[in-house]
Amino acid sequence: MDFKSKIILISGPTASGKSNFSVKLAKKINGEIINADSMQVYKELKILSARPNPKDYQKIKHHLYGFQGVKKNFSTGDWLKIAIKKIKEIKKRKKIPIFVGGTGLYFKALSQGLVNIPNIPIRFRDKIRLDHEKLGQKKFYQELLKLDIVSKKKINPSDIQRTIRAYEVKKFTKKSLHDWFKDTKSLFKEDDFFKIYIDFPREELIERINKRTKLMMKIGAIKEVKRFIKLKVKKDKSVNKAIGVSEIKEYLNNEKDLQETIEKISIKTRQYAKRQSTWARGNMINWFKLQPHKINKFLKNI
Repeated sequence: MDFKSKIILISGPTASGKSNFSVKLAKKINGEIINADSMQVYKELKILSARPNPKDYQKIKHHLYGFQGVKKNFSTGDWLKIAIKKIKEIKKRKKIPIFVGGTGLYFKALSQGLVNIPNIPIRFRDKIRLDHEKLGQKKFYQELLKLDIVSKKKINPSDIQRTIRAYEVKKFTKKSLHDWFKDTKSLFKEDDFFKIYIDFPREELIERINKRTKLMMKIGAIKEVKRFIKLKVKKDKSVNKAIGVSEIKEYLNNEKDLQETIEKISIKTRQYAKRQSTWARGNMINWFKLQPHKINKFLKNI
């Protein structure tokens, strides 16, 4: 495979070793790494977002990590504008851009274009999420099909995020999410990308998540959340949903002990990894699936 003209995309569930693999790949193909994880953009959440090791920054140039303050709004559109600029800069240096992360929407925006859907008020979105909690995914999905039958062919019945998104878009704009997508184009061609998905076995991934959660707590996650609380970030900011923030707040308020907190963070992370895998099955169909035990062989054959 000739990577010189390509933009490399590396995805996979959380804790699947994407960062480590991307550094090894970058060394082999003279690449630079660009963050494609929505939580790793925030400078105040280094530990909880599992930002790459600082030592890796010294080996390979990294971009868009820890550069955004948690109090500021930062959308997928904001990320896309900077990401496109970085691609041009890196290619100008005769190097290969390598995007790494677990935020599927970032990859979709880059490779397929960004859907120009009007902003939906937070109160409207919160009400729909409340309705989803009351009904449960199965019944809520049926409500979506009543509203937008096209979703039956486009959205997996177990995909919670896309079900809620499709419902709120149709309800607010009166236009199907899928019709909005039809009007969207990327600046790049499909052939411009080489897409790699690290497909980690579920049981092994759970073990890695559990170990990483314990390590995060050991190296200062609690102190990080204490500093975050002092910033008094508004409740409607998406950064508040970062796994570990609310759980550690409960611990600091003496609502949970340390072991319960670690377990709760691990469970939430495992649930997130499952959602990522579900999203990938529906949206990353044509990606090159790379099993972890085949990574060394893959790198050797480049």
